[in-house]
Amino acid sequence: MTNTAEQTTQTRDYSRLRSVAKIAVFDIAGPLVAYSLLRRAGLSTVSALVLSGVLPGIAVLGGLIRHRRIDAVGILVLAGIAVGTVLGLLSGSPRLFLMEGSVPTAVFGALCLGSLWTQRPLIYRFALEFMGQDSPRGREFGSLWQYRSFRHIFQLYTLVWGIVYLLEAAARVVIIETTSTGTALAVSKVMPYAVAGLLVGWMVLYGRRARRAGEREAAHAAQLQAAQAAQAAQLAISAAS
Repeated sequence: MTNTAEQTTQTRDYSRLRSVAKIAVFDIAGPLVAYSLLRRAGLSTVSALVLSGVLPGIAVLGGLIRHRRIDAVGILVLAGIAVGTVLGLLSGSPRLFLMEGSVPTAVFGALCLGSLWTQRPLIYRFALEFMGQDSPRGREFGSLWQYRSFRHIFQLYTLVWGIVYLLEAAARVVIIETTSTGTALAVSKVMPYAVAGLLVGWMVLYGRRARRAGEREAAHAAQLQAAQAAQAAQLAISAAS
């Protein structure tokens, strides 16, 4: 039993390390190093940007092929890369190419806000998909939707994610228009992970606080119910005597 638990922990740690390494190589460091080397080799800014965008594209396509299912976020990333590549090559403007990062970001933010008018907000759907709808944990998680406080939490999560991602898209546009191409490229590679990390951290802290509040409310309700039962018993005893 202990060996199985240790193997599971090691496998989970290895999977996380591999995910971090993939992000570092394909999404952040790789494109930045490739852009710098290509510029030093004499390529134009647009050509260097287009070729440096191949690595993130390979990572997304690899994930789609490996998992053999459509990833909405991955599709948005590929769409953004394709739009930026076409705009950059047709216009010859590196700034238009860099705008590709704002496309999936803005679309995702809009989808989050739009999902608030559907039966299930987008962040809830992502969480359920991550756990696996048919897994014991996923079924337990899905059953919690009947509680109003649980629904409120994920509606709030989705609202905050939508607003923050729209603001991030706008911030990217401002940075692209007001800084150098190299600086804008570096920011566009780091900003998504910084923003997502802050949002996840906030979700964890808020979720813990909400859980503690729910536990206090449940304990208070149990105490109230016990007091009412004791009072009813006392009245019954008084009536009998």
